[in-house]
Amino acid sequence: GISCVKMWIAIGVQKENLYMFDRDGQVSDDRTDLDQWKDEFKRPKKYANLAEALVNADVFLGLSVGNIMTQDMVRSMAANPIVFALANPNPEIPYEEAIAAREDVIMATGRSDYPNQVNNVLGFPFIFRGALDVRATAINEAMKLAAVKALAALAKEPVPDVVLLAYNQPDMSFGKNYIIPKPLDPRLITTVSPAVAKAAMESGVAQIEITDWEAYKTELRKRMGLDNRFLSNIANRAKQ
Repeated sequence: GISCVKMWIAIGVQKENLYMFDRDGQVSDDRTDLDQWKDEFKRPKKYANLAEALVNADVFLGLSVGNIMTQDMVRSMAANPIVFALANPNPEIPYEEAIAAREDVIMATGRSDYPNQVNNVLGFPFIFRGALDVRATAINEAMKLAAVKALAALAKEPVPDVVLLAYNQPDMSFGKNYIIPKPLDPRLITTVSPAVAKAAMESGVAQIEITDWEAYKTELRKRMGLDNRFLSNIANRAKQ
């Protein structure tokens, strides 16, 4: 949760708009039990509980335990609320309950059986691939931000047929039920890894420079076996 908050701040969210909770309530400046990581995000005591904090809130990000959020909490949030209930296997509020609470909710979980699965499988393999290919001496914030922006851009691109077939969906397009690419999208490696490699070069941690980016993407496809036979096999399995 703390890592996610740091990423949000890096992309422009104002720290004063964030309120963090743990099992003991709001992470506030009147508490004496905070470790060094939570202490960085303590705020003046404002909310007695999570329900109070969610009134007119724009976003809920949960990386905690299942079933701590109610439909009334979702209803109390601002218009078009974003609810990322990422506890596994049971999210902070079940997907069905959240979308039943209000039609405008933008809901994500960590599970593959619901829309908008938020999972580190979209990040780690491709961040490491880009870092390794330029022999980066570190994985820094610039590289992680590059991965975030690459994923966000890819989500707005037309979804190829092979992905639709793999997930047995007639259509996918950017919207509240598709805000993040699917893990089986073969474009991930040629989108995220080059972005990370470029960021490593630009931020001064790369020991090797890539100059021909199209050739690099072609090589990535070969490494993954992303040829016509591979994609056909995915499509055939999906049809079965």
